[in-house]
Amino acid sequence: MKFRPIPLLAASLLAVLGATGSLRATVDDALAYALEAMTPYVSKGGQGFTMREDTWGGDLAAGDQKAIAVQLFKGNEYWFCMGTDVKGATVSVHLYDREGNLVEESDAWQRDTFAGARVKPKKTGSFFAIVKVEKSARERTHWGLVYSYK
Repeated sequence: MKFRPIPLLAASLLAVLGATGSLRATVDDALAYALEAMTPYVSKGGQGFTMREDTWGGDLAAGDQKAIAVQLFKGNEYWFCMGTDVKGATVSVHLYDREGNLVEESDAWQRDTFAGARVKPKKTGSFFAIVKVEKSARERTHWGLVYSYK
């Protein structure tokens, strides 16, 4: 019987693609949790916020954080919601201005696999959403972040 490297190569590529697909599905699941956290603000009969198309996601180790730069406009109000699909993990999101000052409103919240922060910028400019995996039993925890405005 003759050795055929192409089927072996194809099987290897399928294995890699399968692994990549499951990684992507997990980030998508985390984004679904973030969207779930946003529901009270954007749903029919909610608070009148409109979802932005921008979403962010990735994975972080427990205790690690990531800064996401966003352009916000004076006169608008924004909700940022973060989620993870990892049971037992705790996440947080906070909003800062360019000088590093916390700018979120007092009704920001954090509940296990969900977190939310509201901001009403006093001026138009660049702001930073700091996302963090506070704790998790996993080495890396997938997260998703979405935001809305009115």
